[in-house]
Amino acid sequence: MRILVLHGPNLNLLGRREPHIYGKETLAEVNAKLEALARELGTELVIVQSNHEGVLIDTLHANIDKADGAIINPAGITHYGVPLHDAIAAMPFPVIEVHLSNTGRRRHDPGTGLALLHDRASGGRRDRAREREALIQRPRSPRCACMETK
Repeated sequence: MRILVLHGPNLNLLGRREPHIYGKETLAEVNAKLEALARELGTELVIVQSNHEGVLIDTLHANIDKADGAIINPAGITHYGVPLHDAIAAMPFPVIEVHLSNTGRRRHDPGTGLALLHDRASGGRRDRAREREALIQRPRSPRCACMETK
């Protein structure tokens, strides 16, 4: 099983950028935990961080027939990432959006949300492991109806 893990803009600064909001854990530490969980579950991860929306889109396109699912933290692209939304909507596999903070307080329009299988915007770091396991253990199936948590 292959899972994409896509980190959006400024997540390369985790641990340094506003640690009172995003925590002191670095992106390297986040990725190490993801890789350890993937090894435990016998899953291949493709991890990409980019400050450019097009790189995230290109990664989705390149893996359209190779991936079984994706986890994405689009960061600031969440709010106005229409091209990313369209790329997510085109994927035949489930996509779960995760965030480190409550984006509901900042969200002005749907952004990527309408194309997602599940949005864990309010769950933060505590719920990420549960969401990864749910996605990894989910059988490959046709795209599911989208839903968002409130």
